[in-house]
Amino acid sequence: MSWQHRLHSKLQQRRDQHLWRQRSVLNSPQDAHVDCNGETLVNFCSNDYLGLAASGGEDLATAARRWQFGSGASHLVCGHSRAHHALEDALAELTGYPRALLFSTGYMANIGAISALAQRGDRVIQDKLNHASLLDGAILSRADLQRFRHADYEHLADLLNKDDARGETLVVSDSLFSMDGDLADVPQLSRLCEQTGSLLMIDDAHGFGVLGENGGGVREHFGLTTQQLPVYVGTLGKALGGYGAFVAGSNDLIDYLIQFARPYIYTTALPPAVAEAMLGNLERLKDNARRQQLKARIQQFRSGAEQMHLPLMDSHSPIQPLLIGESAKAISVSNELRTRGLWVSAIRPPTVPEGSARLRVTLSAAHSDDDVKRLLDALSAIWQNDNTLPRASEQVL
Repeated sequence: MSWQHRLHSKLQQRRDQHLWRQRSVLNSPQDAHVDCNGETLVNFCSNDYLGLAASGGEDLATAARRWQFGSGASHLVCGHSRAHHALEDALAELTGYPRALLFSTGYMANIGAISALAQRGDRVIQDKLNHASLLDGAILSRADLQRFRHADYEHLADLLNKDDARGETLVVSDSLFSMDGDLADVPQLSRLCEQTGSLLMIDDAHGFGVLGENGGGVREHFGLTTQQLPVYVGTLGKALGGYGAFVAGSNDLIDYLIQFARPYIYTTALPPAVAEAMLGNLERLKDNARRQQLKARIQQFRSGAEQMHLPLMDSHSPIQPLLIGESAKAISVSNELRTRGLWVSAIRPPTVPEGSARLRVTLSAAHSDDDVKRLLDALSAIWQNDNTLPRASEQVL
């Protein structure tokens, strides 16, 4: 088989299976209302949970005048600025850890941490629905990757208690799962790790800024100590509205990652102006009014969807999936919403398991009461006009 034939056949397969992915072009800043491909749409796709993506422009302009554009090199050569260092200190303070380490993206933070911590002869045990970056980190580490059934902590305990003469064990989970929106039982994960001498790492990409009284994330939400959750990963690109990511932990952990995390060592540091501008959004993050507004929008959507018997999944987070099942059907509903000025993504395999295509509604503090009402009215009309769409009482999987 030639390379050209392989490319063509794989692309055609994606089209035939209704799994074709394509980009939409924004002509406006990220916000609750956007100009996309020339259309004005209410945006229910973004991970901008607190509406901070449209904040901080003046902070960035001021920082750019001081730092100009690029960082020039990796952190370990000459690219680590006072702006980076100040942001790391602020992130450590907010999350309650001794230190934090900046990465350019959440993907790099996850593969960097896991591939540095685990090695051949170890094992990495992960929730079945973990983000792709967590799975890729385990693969790169060359450790033995094992996966427990989603949120099945008895299954995890069975894997942990197997006496098969392995090296060290790293247990990894998302906090809020990005496609289901449910919250991991992190205290239970912590107890199991403590009982078995395993190391726990949590990717709080969708929880940082949303969970906790001060937005400090899942550790603050559950009242855990830093020893109970020793490896913490957060992102700056979701609730914080910016760009970048970090790992927080002990002094030894951060020193270890600086020495051994290849995506940190061999990557140009993010622009220092971006790092400095993020400090402004960190302050805005502490305003609990935004989290209260977000909670109100979540409750409004769930209450309305439950009254209409829409196929809601068990989520009380900003991620509110409606489980459709068939990819073609999910695309159809997404397209119909778009004709009504509402942008809701259809999520399909391989991002989610076969037969579990869904509409992924994401809510933001920037949404108004009328925005959510408009979405609910549109969903009600679509479901009334199509009796083949699943209802809450029906099993899709």
